[in-house]
Amino acid sequence: MTRMSTLLFLLVAGAAVLHAAAALDATVPDAAAAAAPSAALDGKWKPIINITDPHVQDLGRWAVVKHTWVYNDGLRFSKVVSGEMQIVDFGINYRLDVDALRMNDAHAMYKVEMFEQDWPTVTTRKLGSLVPAK
Repeated sequence: MTRMSTLLFLLVAGAAVLHAAAALDATVPDAAAAAAPSAALDGKWKPIINITDPHVQDLGRWAVVKHTWVYNDGLRFSKVVSGEMQIVDFGINYRLDVDALRMNDAHAMYKVEMFEQDWPTVTTRKLGSLVPAK
């Protein structure tokens, strides 16, 4: 390639990267709002109204599986019974009350704290804690 065509290529590639970054930045608030349309973007904890929502149940299931994978204690997910959420920059914090089965098949309640970040191409979840409810 000539020096001029290389420069033109780099200029077009740079413009494409800037355009993609601007488009991604524009979708982040919409993605957070779409994940929780009933919650305001004010950082306050809000109760989760539809606790039977498949996404909410999946969050609880994921937290129990992640915990069990790390601690190998045989805990099994049953259901999310209540919870609240907090919309923060680039994601949502969750506090969930989860019913789970212990190794002896006895039901027990657990408190889950976790974070979920939902980008257009990838979802990231981080388990903060999963502890027995008092």
